[in-house]
Amino acid sequence: MNMAKYLYYIAIISTKKGKYMLEINQKAPEFCLPNQDDIEICLRDLSGKWIVLYFYPKDNTPGCTVEACEFTSALPEFEDLNAVILGISPDSSKKHRNFIEKKGLQITLLADEDKKVLESYEVWQLKKMYGREYMGVVRSTFIISPNQDIKAVWKKVKVKGHVEAVKEKLKELQAEL
Repeated sequence: MNMAKYLYYIAIISTKKGKYMLEINQKAPEFCLPNQDDIEICLRDLSGKWIVLYFYPKDNTPGCTVEACEFTSALPEFEDLNAVILGISPDSSKKHRNFIEKKGLQITLLADEDKKVLESYEVWQLKKMYGREYMGVVRSTFIISPNQDIKAVWKKVKVKGHVEAVKEKLKELQAEL
């Protein structure tokens, strides 16, 4: 086995054991995805802004609705911090549009139906519920700097108090500059 293949297998094994390859100060993986209006949004187009990138399992479910509503409520404060909020799930643009209209959301939701971005951010993982194993989104949030470096990561997010924690961390990161 050559060294590149060996390292690839080690990376996969490490990720499957719950060790993540993405690290603080690493460049955020590039993406281009359609938003709720089928307009393509790319990470590279947001250079110069802070990005709160959150991944969630499914539109119109209890936890995902609370998280989206809380990010919407806090949107003016994030905008004052020069931050954009982007939510990503495997739902379609149409489902995102319906979710936004139904709940009065003001944040941007991106559709990753083929799950490539979910995989590149290591949030598409094996999950267990009621003894059943399945692949799904691990609720996670990343703060990405204006230089597109990962500056903070939350994995297996609990929704209660999360938006406030993200906002405080963003303020802390900005104060360090």
